[in-house]
Amino acid sequence: MVSKSAITSIPVLMLLLSSALHVQAQDDRLTVGDPAPDFQSVSDEGEVWRSSDYIGDNILVVFFYPAAMTGGCTAQACNFRDNRTRLTELGAEVVGISGDTVDNLELFKRANNLNFPLLSDSDGSIARSFGVPVGDGGSITLEVDGEEHVLTREVTTARWTFIIDTDGNVAYIDNEVDVEGDSEAVIAAIHEMEDL
Repeated sequence: MVSKSAITSIPVLMLLLSSALHVQAQDDRLTVGDPAPDFQSVSDEGEVWRSSDYIGDNILVVFFYPAAMTGGCTAQACNFRDNRTRLTELGAEVVGISGDTVDNLELFKRANNLNFPLLSDSDGSIARSFGVPVGDGGSITLEVDGEEHVLTREVTTARWTFIIDTDGNVAYIDNEVDVEGDSEAVIAAIHEMEDL
């Protein structure tokens, strides 16, 4: 039997863990001009994707989102999908990162006709290297093409967007992302980078 004091201490423990996560993210937070972390992970296609294959040749747009197939994350990803041509013309590659499994990402990409890679950060290590807050995972159940799917993730990251310039430095950080305007804000920021 669980004691009443053990039950009432759970919210306090959760608050302390949340505060520790917040402090850690603040301490490790990147700022504009910092060298971007070198990272790699498995993509929605089941292949290893490396940032080092892109940095130096392209501007790299990295957006972290909480969970595949949810409303805000779908709006954000579809916004990048719809502006992919404009971003490519500006010399930018786009990659989305979440705590979802590769299977979740494959479904997310297929269901929304996404035209850029999605990376699985199932332990949150990539997000943490960027200073993005990471919380507990979760799961959602939804129907796609008449079939029910349960999408489970080990971690949930905050929604942040970064631009990494061709020198490998962080050129832009947005930690208050407007999901429907994220790619437009990125395009505007790249134009400003060109004007410098």
